[in-house]
Amino acid sequence: MARDELWETAAVQHGYVTAQQAVDLDVGREAIKKLVQRGTLVREAFGVYRFPKYPVSEADPYMLAVLWTRVPEAALSHETALAVHDLSDVNPNQIHVTVSSQRRLRRKNDEHYAVHYEDLDAAQIGWWQEIPTVTAATAIEQCLVYGTPTYLLRQAIDQGSTSGRLTTAEQERLTRALEQRRG
Repeated sequence: MARDELWETAAVQHGYVTAQQAVDLDVGREAIKKLVQRGTLVREAFGVYRFPKYPVSEADPYMLAVLWTRVPEAALSHETALAVHDLSDVNPNQIHVTVSSQRRLRRKNDEHYAVHYEDLDAAQIGWWQEIPTVTAATAIEQCLVYGTPTYLLRQAIDQGSTSGRLTTAEQERLTRALEQRRG
């Protein structure tokens, strides 16, 4: 049954499933349309649906942001990654996601999302709440370039070191980079 196949995918994505994932599971657009009409699925964004019976969590908006891009390599990044890793008091006004520099999203940036284009290797991506998220070191590096205030980055480096999310080498490298930015 189409619903069961989609549910298995949605269960590891906070209740969300994309139209492309449905196609990959051989669930046709008509089946999705019927599931929406019956209220089994709710359209959350273009090409992204959610099972309303799936429990809601604080991570839902972040999963939606990654799936909204409709690209498999998308990951939470920049100030959003600092926030979800609880590395600083940063409070981003948009959810930051990074996609490959080769990608060009066909839709305009939603006011809720800041899309960045950068080629990340596998070692730069980890997981937070089952959502692809850049590592602490990568997030701090991105924020150095992005222009995040120095005191927030210093706080992130200190907290990353204390929590074990940064190695000593990463801490030293990021501290030097932060000092160079200030100078």
